[in-house]
Amino acid sequence: MSDSLERVRAALDAAGVAVDIREMPGSTRTAAEAADAVGCALDQIAKSIIFHGQDSGAVLLFLTAGGNRVDPDKAATLAGEPLSRADAALVRARTGFAIGGVAPVGHLSPVRAFLDPRLAEFAQVWAAAGTPRHVFAIAPDRLQAVTAARTGDFVA
Repeated sequence: MSDSLERVRAALDAAGVAVDIREMPGSTRTAAEAADAVGCALDQIAKSIIFHGQDSGAVLLFLTAGGNRVDPDKAATLAGEPLSRADAALVRARTGFAIGGVAPVGHLSPVRAFLDPRLAEFAQVWAAAGTPRHVFAIAPDRLQAVTAARTGDFVA
């Protein structure tokens, strides 16, 4: 088992969240690929989008419904500081995950998280489990609780 996958499992276990992490036969790197692989609606995919706080230097996690896009200006307003999109090297260094497999939990260091309200419209959503081929289903309220995400309007 990869270190990334193991960190996700350990974080979920520590939070008391029992999930079935599934390995898909193909890539789940994009929201469309993940939705096709698990057989759900595109918006049931909880994308983990990482931004970099230009003032604080912190990484911020925006959990977004699969069909939505993060609006950088709205996200910056919600975060309370200017943001830039984190590049692959920063994402890997600060979260421990490669782009396409960024999980909502199990990061190398704590992140401030924000949740797209669209995700709450579903009984369950699917998130990356630390690799581009592993996913797990979780109720949106449990996802919000385990990530301590603040709900807000940050989508285009």
